[in-house]
Amino acid sequence: MNTKLGSLFFVLLCSISLFAQEKKEVLLTIDDVPVYTSEFKRVYKKNLDLVQDESQKNVESYLDLFIDYKLKVAEAYDQKLHEKEGYRSEYAKYQEQFSRNYLYEDKFVDDLALEAYNRSLEDVDASHILVLSGLDDVPQDTLAAYNKILKIRERALKGEDFEVLAKETSEEPAAKESGGRLGYFSVFSLVYPFETAAYNTPVGGISDIVRTQYGYHIIKVHDKRKRAPEITTSHIMVSDKEDATRTFNPKERIQEIYQLIRQGESFESLAKQFSDDKNSGKQGGKLNKFGKGDLRSKEFEEAAYALENVGDISEPIKTDFGWHIIRLDEVHPILSYEEMKAGLVQKVTDMPRSKKITNQINKKIKEKYGFQMKNDPTPFFTEFLDENALKRRWTYDTLEPAKNKVIFTVGDRPVHYREFADYIVKRQRELRPFKTLENLVEVMYDEFETAELKAYFRDRLEDENEDYAAVISEYRDGLLIFDVMNKNVWNKAKKDSLGLDTYFASVRNKYQWGQRVEGMIVSATTNEAAKSALQLLEQGSTAEEIKSKLNTQEKINVIVTSGIFEIGEADLPEDFEVRTGVSKIHRIGESYVLVKVDKILPPGPKTLEEVRGKVLSDYQNHVEENWMQSLRSKYKVEVNKKVLKKVTKELES
Repeated sequence: MNTKLGSLFFVLLCSISLFAQEKKEVLLTIDDVPVYTSEFKRVYKKNLDLVQDESQKNVESYLDLFIDYKLKVAEAYDQKLHEKEGYRSEYAKYQEQFSRNYLYEDKFVDDLALEAYNRSLEDVDASHILVLSGLDDVPQDTLAAYNKILKIRERALKGEDFEVLAKETSEEPAAKESGGRLGYFSVFSLVYPFETAAYNTPVGGISDIVRTQYGYHIIKVHDKRKRAPEITTSHIMVSDKEDATRTFNPKERIQEIYQLIRQGESFESLAKQFSDDKNSGKQGGKLNKFGKGDLRSKEFEEAAYALENVGDISEPIKTDFGWHIIRLDEVHPILSYEEMKAGLVQKVTDMPRSKKITNQINKKIKEKYGFQMKNDPTPFFTEFLDENALKRRWTYDTLEPAKNKVIFTVGDRPVHYREFADYIVKRQRELRPFKTLENLVEVMYDEFETAELKAYFRDRLEDENEDYAAVISEYRDGLLIFDVMNKNVWNKAKKDSLGLDTYFASVRNKYQWGQRVEGMIVSATTNEAAKSALQLLEQGSTAEEIKSKLNTQEKINVIVTSGIFEIGEADLPEDFEVRTGVSKIHRIGESYVLVKVDKILPPGPKTLEEVRGKVLSDYQNHVEENWMQSLRSKYKVEVNKKVLKKVTKELES
């Protein structure tokens, strides 16, 4: 078998799930290797609603896209991209994450998810006092820390001021300034034992002593409040980024727009006309809903949540993106548990509370596949490791004679001492420092056993669950297609400056400026203000002079924009007559618009720098077309016409 055929055979073994192979109805072959109808039908049905081009909903047309898809995957394997560390790491992460949906099907997980949901409905405001004590401290140190926090708690219960007590006794570095105050927090914000104690302590109360990996805590709860709902807002944004084609001050512009809103101008109309967030501007400024903590901009979130009633509008605020005016459009009801369950399950299995879950899952896997403990490795490794392990830089030369000694078997897989040793070397830098080798080995082994059990479960899941097999196959192929496209099309086009220049020279007539005008656009709130602006424009007044004469601190009557404008773009009226001088007054929505043209710029070619992004995109498409032609020549594709006719009838009926 030649290299190309061997690679392709491996592709299809990986990408076609067991349940598809069992049906044995071949739709097409690529270099004599079968592709089954079940895979094509599944992909077609899944993507049908995403296809915007009606012609591609035709089965035969879609088949061409499917063949291109399979050829790209085949080529990725032929180029051995599946062996690259980046691909292997990304795929392993997704496989681990997605398999959780099947691993954590358990009432125990559901109970923790429900607990998290109930806690998510409430925020807690609390303070704490910490006495440091590591999990691997020697017993006498642990006892000393416990006795210390016990005495502190007794003082707190007797009524001593908690803030003063925290500043005096807490071993948390920030406590000297903060007095132990944490502010409001909700579920998943802090470690699970601490969170549980905070939610279980009444307002005004002092918690029992809480043990975490950091030490011993006591918590005072100051307040509990209902969770804030998600909200939908609209905004008008004026970017503060430099723009050579515009000559206004962003802060002054947002103040002008804000004044127009206060004067009764339509928020939607102003957003469409002036917002630099063009995506939301087209929708009158409408944004997607969000909750507290969802946005990258804390300033925007705080201003939005400060609005009390639907329809309220903020004063201009500054963020990293520019200046904004925000309107509250809708307050959404809190989602039900069923609506949030999937996300909560993932979170509870990610967080430290998952230790409870891990024990349950390990038990389930052992019972399902069979588990036999052969040799306890902890005594050997406690003696074999040296002080470098406590410094997180341990390595080893040989494990002989224990190298191939079996720790345990799960199903048909033996797990050896050498695998545990390699795990320690790889994992040690990611964990906290340990004080004793005994504790290090104990913690490391618990992690290692869990990782091996879960890996065994994942490796068999594709053969055991057809839904999982379909999704994981598509993701695997998708990663490979991205990598093969990146290598052969996108990066190749980006790095090929000579090829880009040559391509641009051959098609530069495609990239033309339309007719443009250089001058000034005046948007007025009333016809009277527009008439006054018209007179001033005809007198040769500058933008600053017009604003100075027609606007006051109390009222904005006009907004003036100077620059170069292409005929047909949104800034200009649709029926604008191209000529030098001052235009007539145009009505756009609720505004009155005039244009003063100082210079008419004729159509002409754009430079490569002016359209580099568009040209690069077109050049990448050009490179991809040539590459796909080469793949069609490289691989022999044969379609079973009889089966295709049957599939077409089934899918298009």
